[in-house]
Amino acid sequence: MTITQHDISSIERQVEAASKPFRQLVEQMHRVIVGQDELLEGLLIGLLSNGHILIEGVPGLAKTTAVATLAAGIRTGFQRIQFTPDLLPADLIGTLIYRPGSGDFVVKKGPIFTNIVLADEINRAPAKVQSALLEAMQERQVTIGTETYPMADPFLVLATQNPIEQEGTYPLPEAQVDRFLLKLVVRYPTPKQERQILDRMATTAPKIVVEPVMHPESISEARRVVDQVFIDDRIKDYIVNIVVASRDPGLFKAPVKDLIQYGASPRATIALTLASRANAFLDGRGYVVPQDVKDVALEVLRHRLGLTYEAEALEKSSDDVVRTLLEHVPVP
Repeated sequence: MTITQHDISSIERQVEAASKPFRQLVEQMHRVIVGQDELLEGLLIGLLSNGHILIEGVPGLAKTTAVATLAAGIRTGFQRIQFTPDLLPADLIGTLIYRPGSGDFVVKKGPIFTNIVLADEINRAPAKVQSALLEAMQERQVTIGTETYPMADPFLVLATQNPIEQEGTYPLPEAQVDRFLLKLVVRYPTPKQERQILDRMATTAPKIVVEPVMHPESISEARRVVDQVFIDDRIKDYIVNIVVASRDPGLFKAPVKDLIQYGASPRATIALTLASRANAFLDGRGYVVPQDVKDVALEVLRHRLGLTYEAEALEKSSDDVVRTLLEHVPVP
C-alpha cells in the first residue's frame, strides 16, 4: 500500500491530538521526578507499545517512585507487590477459598488483577512465582484452579531489580527476560539535578500531589494511532538487519563475534518496531526515521544478548556490543 504525503499529514494530526495527554503526564511526573528523562520516556514507550518493562538501578534512584508516579497520573488500577524469597504464586495471582457454609470453593483474586503492576525487586522471588508472573505477562491471563481469567486492559508489568546485591536473589530466566519489551537502566543524577532533589524532597514529609491527567481510554486510543505511524520498507529492513547482526555480526563486519554467545530472537524485531513507532509518536511524527530505531535499540536489545566469558574478561557490556552493531549496520 502506497502512503502519500496527505496520509502522513492525516496521521500526524491524529498523533498531535492523541499525544497531548502523554505530554501532560510527563509534566506531572516531573513534579516528583528530577531529571531521569530516559526513564520516563521509556515508561511511556512501554505504555504505548503494550509491553512490559524491566528497570535496573542501584537503590535510591527513584525507580519505584517513578512507577508509582506514572500510575498516579493515570486514572487506573495500580498495585505494588514486594517480591520476597517466601512469596508464593497464590500471593500473586490468588487462590481458591473453601466456604464451609456452602461446601464450595470461591476464587479470591490476587493483586496482579489490576492495570499497572509494580513488581518490586522481581529477582527476589523464587521460580514458581516467576512462572506464574510469566503466564500473566505473555498470555495476559492466569489460571486459578481449573479456570482461566483474563487480565485487565491495559495491563502492564513494571519490574525493578537491583544489579549490585545478589545475595538471596534468583536470576531471571532468559525466557522471562525476553518477555520484557524494554530494559531501562537508571543512572545517578548530575550534581545540578541532585541539588534540585535536595531542595524538593529534603523534608520530613514531602507533599507533592500528582494530578491524574489520563484515562485508560486515552491509552487505547493512542495505541491505535501508534499502529498507524508509517514505517518505510527500508526502515523495516534496517530493523531486521540490526537484529540479524546480533546473531551473525560478521555479515556486517562488526568486530564483536567473539563477544556474543547468542543473539536476539524475532521477538526483538517486533519490539524494536513497536518501540520505534512509539518513539516517533512521542516526538509528534507520523512516520519513523532511522534515529527512532537508534534511540530505542539499547533498551530493546541490551537484555536479549548473551555475552561470552571473553566479553566479561574484556569488561564489555551488552550496551557496548549494541553500540558497535549500530555503528556497522548501514543506515538507510
